[in-house]
Amino acid sequence: METTRPVGVESLFEKLFEFSPDSIVVTDEAGRIREVNSQVERLLGYTRAELLGQPVETLLPERFRESHPGHRTRYSSQPTVRPMGSGLPLHARRKDGTEFPVDIMLSPVETPAGRFVLSVLRDITERKKAEEALRVSEQRFRTLVEGVRDYAIFMLDPQGRVSFWTASAERMKGYQAEEILGRHFSEFYTQEDVESGKPSAHLEQAASHGRVEYEGWRLRKDGSRFWASVVLTAIRSPQNELLGFSKITRDFTDRRKVEEALRASEARFRSLFEFSPDAILATDAEGKIAEVNGQGERFFGYSRDELLGRPIELLIPERFRPAHPGHRIEYSAHAKTRPMGVGLELYARRKDGTEFPVDIMLSPIETGTGKIVLSVVRDLSEKKRAEEALERKELEKQYLEEELGLEHNFEEIIGETPGLKRVLKQVETVAATDVTVLILGETGTGKDLIARAIHHLSSRRAQTLVKLNCAAIPTGLLESELFGYEKGAFTGAISQKIGRLERAHQGTLFLDEIGDLPLEVQPKLLRALQEKEFERLGGTRTIPVNMRLVAATNRDLEKLVASREFRSDLYYRLRVFPITVPALRERRADIPLLARYFVDMHARRMGKQIESIPPDVVRALTKWDWPGNIRELENFIERAVLLTKGPTLRVPLAELQAPAAAEPPLKDDVTLETKEREHILRVLHETKGMIGGAKGAAARLGLKRTTLNSKLKKLGIEREDYI
Repeated sequence: METTRPVGVESLFEKLFEFSPDSIVVTDEAGRIREVNSQVERLLGYTRAELLGQPVETLLPERFRESHPGHRTRYSSQPTVRPMGSGLPLHARRKDGTEFPVDIMLSPVETPAGRFVLSVLRDITERKKAEEALRVSEQRFRTLVEGVRDYAIFMLDPQGRVSFWTASAERMKGYQAEEILGRHFSEFYTQEDVESGKPSAHLEQAASHGRVEYEGWRLRKDGSRFWASVVLTAIRSPQNELLGFSKITRDFTDRRKVEEALRASEARFRSLFEFSPDAILATDAEGKIAEVNGQGERFFGYSRDELLGRPIELLIPERFRPAHPGHRIEYSAHAKTRPMGVGLELYARRKDGTEFPVDIMLSPIETGTGKIVLSVVRDLSEKKRAEEALERKELEKQYLEEELGLEHNFEEIIGETPGLKRVLKQVETVAATDVTVLILGETGTGKDLIARAIHHLSSRRAQTLVKLNCAAIPTGLLESELFGYEKGAFTGAISQKIGRLERAHQGTLFLDEIGDLPLEVQPKLLRALQEKEFERLGGTRTIPVNMRLVAATNRDLEKLVASREFRSDLYYRLRVFPITVPALRERRADIPLLARYFVDMHARRMGKQIESIPPDVVRALTKWDWPGNIRELENFIERAVLLTKGPTLRVPLAELQAPAAAEPPLKDDVTLETKEREHILRVLHETKGMIGGAKGAAARLGLKRTTLNSKLKKLGIEREDYI
């Protein structure tokens, strides 16, 4: 039956076309412009009269005009909908000659007058205008669907049973949802149509052809009849599985022509709605999803049927779900448009459980059936990855600056003794590989210098050497410092933090004092080393990591393993290539070289000129056992440089001469540990028990405060022993 559109509805569609937030150009098969909306005039600077009848190439930059007819001809031979976001670098040209980048959706439209091409242009330099246009379009769409009283939309399952019931269907048919859901749609047919098999025939036709339209008498709940125009559409999965049917019923008893025009309008709006580059969802007052576009299905991995009627919390990570209904109710009470980019760190959840960062624009919309909330969701995964990469680069830069600013940034390792040369040969051998290295040795022997040498001689030298001292960080903070954490992972986690492990990606991670690594953190480190991946605290995303591990300790790890203070599996994973750095007393021949090096370095820093070190000083330095090793020697030399007034180094030799009572003849059973204990006690007596500070025992011994505390515990030294 042929129908025409009434004037009033044509006027409505002209307004909808005219006030579309996007620029719309309609061209014929010859590429001539047949219609434009006012947005085109505003966007391009032409009047409608100047454009109608002109070739569409008028709107292109001159460099593209010659080749464009060929592209247009190829498109006309195989016309398909080309959505926005196709990745083509497209540009438009204003009347004043200026150019700007655009995104274009092309849609072939078949009409009785011939084929036309609908071109929707979007200025991608002003995304916010496009987002506002989407909000307005969805509002109009929902208002039209739910507000018009003489048509109904509802859904059927593959067998024809009612599976989704809208307010408009309730108004037209007279059934409430609880009365009709699950019942066969043939109850709306007259008895004669049921007997003739029309309900089954309509389902078969829709399933076979995808869509079927028909008209006929239908029944309301009260038994009254009305003339209905029906559109029955099959809904299929991407695998072409029949999921059900959508059914649009229009009351054409006295408004048939109006409703036919409305159907065409709805199709145009749905096209704009479906091809939005963002996911668009509408939720009702109870927070249930009432509508979703195709991009929403692609974003979240659910089909539209799986989403409709489900609570919006389905798309929110589980850790945020308990609090979300409260936020939703609060928003409803003070509903107003919340634009994108408000600074909230938001995440969404896909059907497979993975999470991704999003930005969301919320807009309340009043409809004839109540208030709905329109949510425009934008995937920020690529932006987030770029920000994390930038943050990682900034952290690496900061870390490198910290490394360059270290006081002990030696340009070379000083020494000529066989023990040291053996160590350097081992460094040269292992540096060229990615093998894990365990550096062993007493405190102050220069294990950090050996670690740095391994890194700078390796293929990873262009990347960062990240250092973490396991003894210098409180136990409760060590795990978060190593692995990082997500915002909200624990009280006080107000932002995301990238850990040392992640910072060392493609570089080297140096874990100093590995023997002080808490037992509860050890299996997590072992897993990261074995599987080359980890998760931040409070996170669910697995982060791959490719780094080389170098560890160091002054403790006996084998004893720690035996006493169950250190995991054996981690110990063997670390001890692939052990390097033992000799104590300074084992390389006494290097002490004069080191002393000269430290004198020159600190004299230069203090603006002094010290030309010589007396022979008796050299002998005393060489004879002393240096429990604090090179660090103690440097601190001692620094203090001597400070005291020196002339060109000859003045050294407080009394500090290198233990009292007679403290130096009894060594017996066979007197161990190095006993001598170390006595030396530390002597220094503690001299500093009156003060451990930290510039004049404390730790500084005198050339040790870190945390290291000295560990030694006191290891040697069984109590406070009453030296106070």
